[in-house]
Amino acid sequence: MSRRRAVLEVAGLLVGFALFAWLHGLIGHDHVTATANAATLQSIERNLHLDIVLPANRWLAGHTGLAHAAAWFYRAYYLAIAGTLLWVYLRDVAVYRRVRRAMVAMMVLVLPFYWAVPMSPPRFALPGTVDIVALYGIFGHASRDGGWTAMPSMHVGWSLWCAYAVWTALRSSRPRPALLAWLFPLLMVAVVIATANHYVLDIAGSVLLVCAAVGLTGLLPRPGSPSPPASRPGSNRTNLGSPPG
Repeated sequence: MSRRRAVLEVAGLLVGFALFAWLHGLIGHDHVTATANAATLQSIERNLHLDIVLPANRWLAGHTGLAHAAAWFYRAYYLAIAGTLLWVYLRDVAVYRRVRRAMVAMMVLVLPFYWAVPMSPPRFALPGTVDIVALYGIFGHASRDGGWTAMPSMHVGWSLWCAYAVWTALRSSRPRPALLAWLFPLLMVAVVIATANHYVLDIAGSVLLVCAAVGLTGLLPRPGSPSPPASRPGSNRTNLGSPPG
């Protein structure tokens, strides 16, 4: 890309993220429905023997050093997104355009679900949990604004996207190191559960979101692929006036 197109690309990304944040802030304020949905989700997880949030949270609360690290990791994942975008852009513009499409698709797909199914996170709806990020995070006590959209977890969703982007860029040239990228979302899963920010089924929702975004964008032509030439009227007709051969 030229410098001008690079500047336009950055500006477009900033506008896109700002628009997503603004729309996200407009939804997820139905606290009553969010709490009721959380109670239903907790019941499902108990029946499936997936109710591990409370014991994991209590364990982390008892290890102050790890709790500090988890709170910082939870907040600093935005740096991973920006770093991944920059790294993939510098390495392979075609791959960058492909994974950027998936990123945009994630933002488009998740907002209607947040609006339709508000969900209170465990730190608000599960008695006995400790809000690790509020206690040890870099921004102090967490606000409840925007905190009612726990399903799916975009922290896990974005970390899965980062792993997908790095894996896509490296898999043909360095397949084994490419697999290491998937450690990032695995660590994020452990953090969001132990900090009581998400339920196990929120993680499943994140996986479905990323798969849907990648699948839908995979149906589109690859960025930079040549378009089929347009046929001109009469181009398929045999020119009877031309000699054979």
